[in-house]
Amino acid sequence: MEHSPRLFGASDTRAPELVDFPSSETNASSSTEIEHIASNRTHLTCVESSSASTSAPPHMHDEITGSSGSSALIESNRTGQSGISILQSLIDRARRTVRGSADDIGWLQRDPGMPSVEDGTVRFLEILDNIKHGVHRLPNSVVYLLIPGLFSNHGPLYFVSTKVSFSKMGLACHIAKIHSEASVEKNAKELKEYIEEIYWGSNKRVMLLGHSKGGVDAAAALSLYWSDLKDKVAGLALAQSPYGGTPIASDLLREGQLGDYVNLRKLTEILICKVIKGDMRALEDLTYERRREFLKEHHLPKEVPIVSFRTEAGISPAVLATLSHVAHAELPLVAPGGESRKLPLVMPLGAAMAACAQLLQVRYGEKSDGLVTCRDAEVPGSIVVRPKRKLDHAWMVYSSLNDDPSEGDASQVCEALLTLLVEIGQTKMHELAMKDE
Repeated sequence: MEHSPRLFGASDTRAPELVDFPSSETNASSSTEIEHIASNRTHLTCVESSSASTSAPPHMHDEITGSSGSSALIESNRTGQSGISILQSLIDRARRTVRGSADDIGWLQRDPGMPSVEDGTVRFLEILDNIKHGVHRLPNSVVYLLIPGLFSNHGPLYFVSTKVSFSKMGLACHIAKIHSEASVEKNAKELKEYIEEIYWGSNKRVMLLGHSKGGVDAAAALSLYWSDLKDKVAGLALAQSPYGGTPIASDLLREGQLGDYVNLRKLTEILICKVIKGDMRALEDLTYERRREFLKEHHLPKEVPIVSFRTEAGISPAVLATLSHVAHAELPLVAPGGESRKLPLVMPLGAAMAACAQLLQVRYGEKSDGLVTCRDAEVPGSIVVRPKRKLDHAWMVYSSLNDDPSEGDASQVCEALLTLLVEIGQTKMHELAMKDE
């Protein structure tokens, strides 16, 4: 193989030629060639250096190595960008996991487009005290419709004690028979038809009280069908309702949260869809994302009287240490002595609600009833009741046997909320009459 000086000259830029020698010729000349290469090593180096500095074009080295170098550089850049992208994705996911619903809780109160609330706690406590002393002021000129919350189809005692109490006072009271595990919009349509049926059958307006998701369903019915219901509905009370959403639903269903790491989302889907034959949208509709979308399009009518009731669960060590919680409710059966019976039910409600409330307190610094934060239960434009008494989310359904009788039970609290609602409705009617004049 001969090293020609033309390789480094300006007049000839052809690539070096590789010549294959027969094996015999190669063997014969191998030692000579090695000596020749060694002797000319210094000369070649000098010629190469001189030619590169004087006559070789600057792009020669690029022509020989440029394409492979550029490819390697591009590939390196792509790999680097891909690595940065993956790292940024991991950082964003970790940030979402850590932040959770911290930026969503209480969004209704921060939204400048939402009306403010008014505190009605003092008046509520006065009414409740009167009820405990036997003073009842609910009118029989309206029909009372109680709307239970999620999983109510599997709680046969849901609102039963309240209905019995109202019936004893001679008041027309119904419990809405809706599929609580259905979506909010589906239940809203069913409630609209339910209200119309009651109105046409009694010729009386309907006063609504919804607990938990039942309050959200009832509010959606008024928002979506107010033109059909404005002459048929007297008011709405929402008790412990996640009107703005709940971090429990959002953290369970949102990507990168608890549901991703311990398969809770899949287990919840199996429970709702397969076991109790419900719709997963029942839970999805309570996330902050869905509530924002719905309330952006559908507002509660300004003329309807609204009361919202929110509570805080107790998280004392004694409650957290309780492995089971005895709950009770009055059955609609009458004992031989003429008194209603109480069926004891052993349920881990108190401990579960306290544990959830403590979790929300530690993670977000928010007070809650165990499922709904206090700020998310306050409906914009409503009269808000904020009792100091520690009541968890399940108390409205199954009150504790350890409750102090002087504090009032669930049926008395419902009566006080509706009595307050009646007063607000009368005030609104008077204000509208004054404006008309």
